[in-house]
Amino acid sequence: MPITNKTYNNVIDTLCRLGEYHEQISTVSVGDIFDIQLDKMEKLPLLHVNPTSVATGDSELVYNFQIFVADLVSEKDNWQTYQASQLTKLLDPKNNEQQVWNQTLEICTDIISMLRHSSQQSLAGVNDINAPLYFTQDQFTIEPFQERFDNLLCGWTFTIGIKVMNDFDACAVPLSTSNGAGY
Repeated sequence: MPITNKTYNNVIDTLCRLGEYHEQISTVSVGDIFDIQLDKMEKLPLLHVNPTSVATGDSELVYNFQIFVADLVSEKDNWQTYQASQLTKLLDPKNNEQQVWNQTLEICTDIISMLRHSSQQSLAGVNDINAPLYFTQDQFTIEPFQERFDNLLCGWTFTIGIKVMNDFDACAVPLSTSNGAGY
């Protein structure tokens, strides 16, 4: 059976769908992180996919991305839970920064787990639900970040490689002559 090569579009669409179907993520975006216009975004938390590179193997491609998961820190007096209110000496009582760090980190681990255990990605017509369509097998370092725009945005970022099969079929290359490109 021939390999069905997954394209860049397929991988991006899959990452976006993981964000779209995650119940805690409100907005999904793709591109350079500096292109995000927070003043135009109405809903957060945000999942942002930043493509960084593609590596080739003998029969695979590894699409590398930097993933950002972020939310706005709320600065108001009544955000606290009872438990948090008991820690007023340790926390700024006027913001929920710790809760934002917690929630966005959990979303990061959800995205990683969905790609490690890809039965969540199975589509109609796939006979083996354990066969990965897209997968990763690395260990990850998830790093915190904080940016001050009009409001405080914080969250986590990690780099992930999405491995897909590729048969590098030279017979399917669209050439204008059957003689190839040699002289």
